[in-house]
Amino acid sequence: MTSTVKDIAKVAGVSTATVSLVLNGKGGISEETRTRVLLAASDLNYAPRAARRSAAASLGTLRFLKIARHGHTVNRDHNTFISDYIDGMSHQAGACGYKLEVVNHEGKAIDEIVASLSGATLSGLVVLGTELTEGDIQQLLGIDTPLVVIDTFCDGLECNFVNMNNRDAVGKILAHFVEHGFRRIGFIGSQVQTINFRLRKEAFVDGMKALKLEVAAQDMVTVDSTFDGAYQDMLGMLRGGRAIPECYFCTNDIITYGCIKAFREFNIRIPEDLSIIGFDNLPMSATMDPPLTTIDVSKRKIGQLAISVLDEQIRSTEPQPAVKILVGASLVVRSSVCGVGRASRSANRPRPRRLAPAGA
Repeated sequence: MTSTVKDIAKVAGVSTATVSLVLNGKGGISEETRTRVLLAASDLNYAPRAARRSAAASLGTLRFLKIARHGHTVNRDHNTFISDYIDGMSHQAGACGYKLEVVNHEGKAIDEIVASLSGATLSGLVVLGTELTEGDIQQLLGIDTPLVVIDTFCDGLECNFVNMNNRDAVGKILAHFVEHGFRRIGFIGSQVQTINFRLRKEAFVDGMKALKLEVAAQDMVTVDSTFDGAYQDMLGMLRGGRAIPECYFCTNDIITYGCIKAFREFNIRIPEDLSIIGFDNLPMSATMDPPLTTIDVSKRKIGQLAISVLDEQIRSTEPQPAVKILVGASLVVRSSVCGVGRASRSANRPRPRRLAPAGA
């Protein structure tokens, strides 16, 4: 059944006139209301009449720039993550009457990427901002084409962003640990600089303070963001005698997998000796032993909303303010966290000896 403007108005709690203004890119609407309407339209898979015409009436081409500046976070380990973004974009682009193309840029400077767009006939751009700095995004804003940046967020830039709500997600992680009786909560971040990693660390520190829990320097560690890098970095810390807290929040699932491999080599059991929560809900998180408790954000929803925002910008007959949307997260509870009462050792127990290699 095709959704209507009335359906959107009902879900968003606004008038049909307000919905019409938002969907037609008109001004005079608050950012909060605009976001609510776009979310409702995306949830209802709304497609405007113009978008329901034949392919011959296509509104043009949108391009998704899959940018991997260094590959520490945008790599094959996250292909499923990226494909979910593309699925959401592809669905919404088709519904709105656009053709979507995907172009990969690996190891290229931003000025090269900007130059590659010269002469391209595009209606709009969606940019993967995972590995981009604020300066990189500022440079992309010089392109005379409507664009939306996903998987990152900058308050200070007049740019369209659709990202996960890191603060909301980290709050759910801390609440889960506290509900299970934990008070000494550690954080495993990365020396690789991404805006989302920074936002998660800031949310962790602020959340701990709000809960009146100590943010202990010895419980805040950084490792590489790749599986092998995280494994080697954590292994080195454990060999050096690093004490571990009761539980850890890891800034993403790949880092979690690498650290768990290192913990196992020191006979540190998950969750009996150490509880742990990741972030991203990659497919392996459900099948590993034990299955990993982690944060899930709808990547398809982010992709759909990026196209909805872009469509609004393209259709608008007047300049529009930047739209910044944060998509909420859910905690997927599995078996990598147990209550304090069930833990077999305290944080003060001496470090377990590393297991001897098999056959030694």
